[in-house]
Amino acid sequence: MDELQYQMDLLKAMNQKLSLKDRMYQMIFDATDSAYLYYSFDKKEVTTMGKWKEFFDFDIKEVKEMEQLFEVVEEQYALPLREALFIEKKGEVDSRIECQLKNKKSWFQFCCKVEYQNQQPFEKMITIRNVTKEKFQNEELLYMAYYDNLTGLYNRNNFVKLLGEYVRKAGENNGIVSVLIIDIDDFRKINDGLGIVAGDEVVQQFGGFLKELCNNNIIACHLSSDIFCMAIYEPTGSCSVESVYKSIQKRLREPFFLLDGRAINITVSVGVAEYPEAATTALELINCAEIVMYKGKEKGKNAIQYFDTPILNEFLNSVELENKLKQAVFDNNFILHFQPQFDTDNKRLRGMEALIRWRDDDGHMIRPDVFIPIAEKNGAIIPIGNWVVEQSIKNFVKWRKQYGIPFVMSINISSVQCGRDDFVDFVMDTIRKYNVNPDEIELEITESILIEDFASVIDKLRQLRDFGVRISLDDFGTGFSSLSYLKKLPINTLKIDKSFIDTVLTDSPTRIITESIIDMVSALGFESVAEGVENEQQYNYLNEIGCDVIQGYLLGKPMTAEQIEDMLQNMS
Repeated sequence: MDELQYQMDLLKAMNQKLSLKDRMYQMIFDATDSAYLYYSFDKKEVTTMGKWKEFFDFDIKEVKEMEQLFEVVEEQYALPLREALFIEKKGEVDSRIECQLKNKKSWFQFCCKVEYQNQQPFEKMITIRNVTKEKFQNEELLYMAYYDNLTGLYNRNNFVKLLGEYVRKAGENNGIVSVLIIDIDDFRKINDGLGIVAGDEVVQQFGGFLKELCNNNIIACHLSSDIFCMAIYEPTGSCSVESVYKSIQKRLREPFFLLDGRAINITVSVGVAEYPEAATTALELINCAEIVMYKGKEKGKNAIQYFDTPILNEFLNSVELENKLKQAVFDNNFILHFQPQFDTDNKRLRGMEALIRWRDDDGHMIRPDVFIPIAEKNGAIIPIGNWVVEQSIKNFVKWRKQYGIPFVMSINISSVQCGRDDFVDFVMDTIRKYNVNPDEIELEITESILIEDFASVIDKLRQLRDFGVRISLDDFGTGFSSLSYLKKLPINTLKIDKSFIDTVLTDSPTRIITESIIDMVSALGFESVAEGVENEQQYNYLNEIGCDVIQGYLLGKPMTAEQIEDMLQNMS
């Protein structure tokens, strides 16, 4: 009896222990974010656990009822899911599959694991997870990896990869690949005038249009800001460069409408380079197309420019020159020449204009009209211009003390220099540093300085005039030459461009204009200077019509500092 009681107590204790484990497992299942289906092959029993009731509106008690799982997923996933959940038919241990539900909103991941005994399936566990959030996050990351968020076009990295495939295929098949760089003209004005949101809308809409032109042989990407790139494999017929460009031009004849109702019209500049003529790699093709696009912009916007070798060579020479220029700035590898100016009536020295010269390491003399525009673009003009100002004044002080001859030192000022906030302070500080009379220093500006910010430039020039510095307007007649701004400019001197002097004796209209300018300058109280006077006939004519100062080869070519000192020695 005692033995029987003992066995019963032991069995009861074991049942309690099992019941405790069941409750523990149930709590674990309920605490997870997954649903579970357990199947015993021996007992042929199905048990569902975890989040089953939250995932499904049906229960499964028998194997045949598992058919309901195949009815909740999209049709194309039904057969693969069936194969994944019945892997025991193939003797497999586990499988995994993701399926989209018929509601199109959710994704479930089904994981099936089968345990075997004596090579026979013994039990099976199916774990079901809701992976909708992960799926969408992965798709978003995948999209970001390959596409541009603003336009929906390929992003740069993916485009370069695809273009590389085009080039590889063309190389194998002796084919052609055309690359187009497309840049929206004057895009900065849209951003500055209407705001960057408006600019983004334009880029988005134009990018959407380019996407419509894409097909199996045409791909496009948003390269950066307002620049797009397209590639055409075997450009012929409706997929030719000309056809694509015509489609773009046709679309741009109509405005883009912003969300606030405003209409924006744009134009684009296009550069075209082809494999294998221009380059043999994806990046080289893009670079070549970009080079010719910018070259086309220099000639005039709203046009298409095709690659040719001279354009590339010119660009490469420009890059080489720019690199040399940067080194020259670092080494202060420049010299100054000076061209004297003379009073017309008595040929007495009035002043001299400082002219920068640069001889590169190879001994070649680089003309200012070649390297100055490059320096203005890359910012090198600031240290160059500051060097010219200081060296000119330094030479002026030396010569005034040594020879005692009064004259004016004229110094050319770049628009980039003048645009600097510290420009006025720099000039004044340099004049104070060398203890110079400001009235003996003249800054020469061109009309291009006035284009960017007229009011700001006028304010700076007035400050310098009030300080005592003389201001000269150079190359008059070659820019926009609006007479209306002359009354606003705080200038002392107006220089008549050489192009007028060259034909003043032979061309009646030029003579009339020149005489009118000199009369006007005199009436306004300015000093007139004629540039490029090369013969006695020109000199006599200018003296006759009352031009104040002449400058040119007749009385003095540009000279080195040593030659200027010889000239001053002879005058003293």
